[in-house]
Amino acid sequence: MTSSRQSDELFLRRALELAQNSFGQASPNPNVGAVLVHSDQIIGEGFHTYDGLKHAEILAIEQARDKARGAILYINLEPCSHHGRTGPCTEALIAAGIRRVVACTADPNPTVSGRGFARLRQAGVQVASGILEEEARPLNDAFAKYIRYRLPLVTLKAGMTLDGKIAPPPEDLPAELDVGGPTGGWITSDEARAHVQQLRHQHDAILVGVGTVIADNPLLTDRSGLPRRRPLLRVIVDSHLRMPLDSRVAQTAKNDVLVFCSFAEEKKKQNLRDHGIEVEQVAPAGADGRPDLQAICRRLAEREITSIMIEGGALVNWTALESRVADKVFLYYAPRILAGTGSVPFAAGPGFRKMSEAAHLKGFRLHRFGEDFAVEGYLRDPYLD
Repeated sequence: MTSSRQSDELFLRRALELAQNSFGQASPNPNVGAVLVHSDQIIGEGFHTYDGLKHAEILAIEQARDKARGAILYINLEPCSHHGRTGPCTEALIAAGIRRVVACTADPNPTVSGRGFARLRQAGVQVASGILEEEARPLNDAFAKYIRYRLPLVTLKAGMTLDGKIAPPPEDLPAELDVGGPTGGWITSDEARAHVQQLRHQHDAILVGVGTVIADNPLLTDRSGLPRRRPLLRVIVDSHLRMPLDSRVAQTAKNDVLVFCSFAEEKKKQNLRDHGIEVEQVAPAGADGRPDLQAICRRLAEREITSIMIEGGALVNWTALESRVADKVFLYYAPRILAGTGSVPFAAGPGFRKMSEAAHLKGFRLHRFGEDFAVEGYLRDPYLD
């Protein structure tokens, strides 16, 4: 029986749902969910985890056992046809007698893209692809960027007022810092801040400038409660190693804090290392002495960090835009207006001189969180050259 488009989408959406479980557990591999169906009944499911080794489609086959013969595989990503840490999934599918494979997207790796589909067709397996592709692609934005460019996907995240302010004027801030939240109080709602934890869970690293650590004293941890195979790496950009040793980041460091500096005394480096904080020095990007964000991204990619969320202040946000390291934005807006010339803007720097130079958001989506809303969009497509 040939599956209808409606049935294909129904079971593919289940595969997409399963793939969500791979976040935090599959990196640097892709997030993949697989569903095996026979006579319109699900007979096997699986999602990929890096430490679990086996790919999603293999787990689904093992669950289905003998029922897999003649079944249809629904999967969000093209099955692999090459040897990696495991054997080719295409060969396992052929051996199991899978008669049809329905996939959302081809493998974003240009060296292997399409080979899995070709091998399946060569063996007589029916293949359909491109269904729900737009829904599936965001699941593997980070993998696409990493596998194509050996660089992490960088997302700029911020919470702000309708007039684009991320904090009130410095002179209006309380003398005593509230360590439970940002200086000056929270801008966004509880619902929006809860979603931030989900976003953190979907990333390998979080990056801020040392000014954020000094002013807000944040933890910068993944508090989603969801499983992850590696701790969220907390990255601090700190030109001269000003990070307080009594900050919550320093006090809770457990081999999950990395500080990038450009100039620093050896004693300061050692003090941080004594607190379990790793320190790396990179060349400054310009005359201002700030560490080069592009160099930082390359260093993090060498550690198999495939995604970074920047939750920095106005200067770090501008630097990420100006240096072209930012790929995506996720900007939360609260229905408030701070106004005034002293309020802190989302990005503070020289600015782009012409409207034609302005960062242009594409493929954007809107989200609602209580009374707040968010804009998610791309500055560049990780799937394109």
